[in-house]
Amino acid sequence: MTDQSRKPLVWLKGEVKTPPFSTNARIEAGFLLRKLQEREILSMPVSRPMPSISPSCHELRINDQDKTWRIIYRIDEDAIVIIEVFNKTTNETPKKIIKICQKRLKQYDSI
Repeated sequence: MTDQSRKPLVWLKGEVKTPPFSTNARIEAGFLLRKLQEREILSMPVSRPMPSISPSCHELRINDQDKTWRIIYRIDEDAIVIIEVFNKTTNETPKKIIKICQKRLKQYDSI
């Protein structure tokens, strides 16, 4: 796939770097994001839908040495929009994260 046919990543918040990600987790995140850019549909166990945030929103799941990272993203026609990157410490996504993501998307969509 050529660079021109890949969807760009639009980062609204967060980054993937070492540290705090381990090298292996950073590489895995990059690998999964590249698959999304190449229009591949990811599913469990690496990605799950997040309709509580918005249609077309998903959460990448990256297990690190002692952390569980989440990358909230939305698949748009022209880009993969990265909404949030965080270390998940509970079974459910915190309501605060969901609200922040909804607010960021609303701001992004109004531009």
